[in-house]
Amino acid sequence: MGWQCTGLRWPEERGGPVLGWRKGREVRGSALAYGSAFGFRAEGVRGCGGARGNACPVGAEVPARSTGGRCPECGRLDRAHSVAADTIPDDPRTYRVYLAWFGPGMVKVGITAEERGAARLREQGAVVFSWLGRGPLMSARRAEELLRAALGVPDRIPYARKRAVRARLPGAEERAGEVAELYGRAVALDGGGWPEALERLPFEAVDHAGIFGIGAAGDPTGGVVRVVTGLVGGGAVAGRLVAAAGPDLHLETGAGGVVVVDTRLMTGWALTAAGPEAGVSVPTVGIGGGVSQDGLF
Repeated sequence: MGWQCTGLRWPEERGGPVLGWRKGREVRGSALAYGSAFGFRAEGVRGCGGARGNACPVGAEVPARSTGGRCPECGRLDRAHSVAADTIPDDPRTYRVYLAWFGPGMVKVGITAEERGAARLREQGAVVFSWLGRGPLMSARRAEELLRAALGVPDRIPYARKRAVRARLPGAEERAGEVAELYGRAVALDGGGWPEALERLPFEAVDHAGIFGIGAAGDPTGGVVRVVTGLVGGGAVAGRLVAAAGPDLHLETGAGGVVVVDTRLMTGWALTAAGPEAGVSVPTVGIGGGVSQDGLF
């Protein structure tokens, strides 16, 4: 069995993305650098990624377009131990509530375990964020629900919407300003349902544009034309890595422009290296939702 991709991670506050790999019980990570060549070819079929660090007991195959990368049984097992699914309300860890900004008018509220730092924000592709408070899980969850209703912001934003606005981001001051305005409205609710056990945290806009390689003058993400919709056995994706955000890698492919690869679609595949000449030979779709195509650019 070869090395299977386990997706993109953002382990360091000031570091770049790391692509994870697993072979049996052995795991490793490959740090990615912007400006470097990046290419792979999918081999065989896509296997279930398992759950909670364990391999799929039946070695199930999963659909190429699945961003979950798990069979139904492993998916249920994974969510059975998920804070997002409210299945572990007695979690003793400290949690933080945050506001995350992805683009103009695109802000969400959420919670994450304090021990994870801002890794969860980078995994979601948050361009700017600020902490709001910290405390027990259920207090953080109540604050999240309160803010969703009071501020009219969601707790989830589809990745397709996030990708669509990355090439048109305003300047850092405007980005921080929108988060600051919502933070002010949030803390003004103190006494109107804000959980007593939740400690309020001061406003601090943390901007990830530099870490992601987006939002600067000459930003290459402005040339994004297509998004990979799924891999196929023998199919390749190759180019020059110019940016990354959340689970997405942005590859400059020459005449084909910038192509986005959602690394969640890479999980479960055995991948081998491919040179720039391999191009892109997997299904793609236009960034605006154009007709899907197969073949090389």
